[in-house]
This record gives sequence, C-alpha cells and structure tokens, in this order.
Amino acid sequence: MNTHPYFRRFIYLDFDSVLHHDSVYIHPTKGIYMREPGFTLFEWMPFLEQLLEAHPDVGIILSTSWVRVKSFSYAKSKLSSELQKRVIGATFHKGHMNKELFAQLSRASQILGDVSRRGFGDEDWIAIDDEAEGWPLMYAKNLIRTEWAGISDPEVQAELNIWLNKVTKA
Repeated sequence: MNTHPYFRRFIYLDFDSVLHHDSVYIHPTKGIYMREPGFTLFEWMPFLEQLLEAHPDVGIILSTSWVRVKSFSYAKSKLSSELQKRVIGATFHKGHMNKELFAQLSRASQILGDVSRRGFGDEDWIAIDDEAEGWPLMYAKNLIRTEWAGISDPEVQAELNIWLNKVTKA
C-alpha cells in the first residue's frame, strides 16, 4: 500500500532508450555523451513532461544506471525542473547496496525489489524501460517497453496515457 504524502502513483523511469536514443556512453574526459549522430541527450523529455502535466498525483523513481554509475543527485539534475519535482528516489541506494551486485540484477529485479521495499500495490506503479528481460508475466502490465524511439514513439505515449488516465482508488 502506497503511503507517500504527495503522490499516489509512480513511474520507474529509465533514461537510455526512454528519454533519448540508447547510444549513450561514458568517457573519463568527455563524460556522458551521445555517440549516435543526429540525437541528443534527453531530447524526448518534453514528451514525458507533456504527458504528466495533467497528472500531479504521479511521482518518479529513477531506475536508470545513471544513478549507480554517477549518482542520484547527478541523474536527477539532468531532468527538467518540472520532472525533478516529481522524483522521490531511485532503485539504487549507494548507502545500502553494493554497486557490482546491484548491476548484476535484471532491471525487473531492481524495480520489483524497490516496489516491495516501498510497499506499492500493483496499481501504484509502472516502469518505462527498454529492458524487458526478467519481467515476470504477472507484472507484464506494469512495463511499458520502449525501443529505439523511446517515449517519442506514439504507441508508447498511448500506453502511458492509458495508465495515467486510469481511475484509481484514493
């Protein structure tokens, strides 16, 4: 049962292949950069902002490797101020988890572990991610799977809109 004071529902948000193309790399001197020509980091973020605009009850939990590789603060800072206001945490917590062990878990295991820790019900959350490996069939309805076009894909937007507009118990 979700007991968050501000949000009733949550999106587990990946970055790569969701908010931008998946051709993202980290370099010791360049930092994080986009290798694929014609694409930019976070170029599809406005789609998510627009979809969430009419849904102030929806919070965000970061389920991206950016948190583990850089930090929670760094990953959160890359989002727009409107999306940052919705972020309540991440699936990875450096003070409580081993980076190497956490990285070996499937994204589904990372998210489902967080869902359990937070006490969310099945209707309280959705994951937007390109990684479908390891998702138990019983939670298939909680995954909006993206491909190379991420959240810019009209089908992904339609799926998210269905979830956003679903009437839930208060």
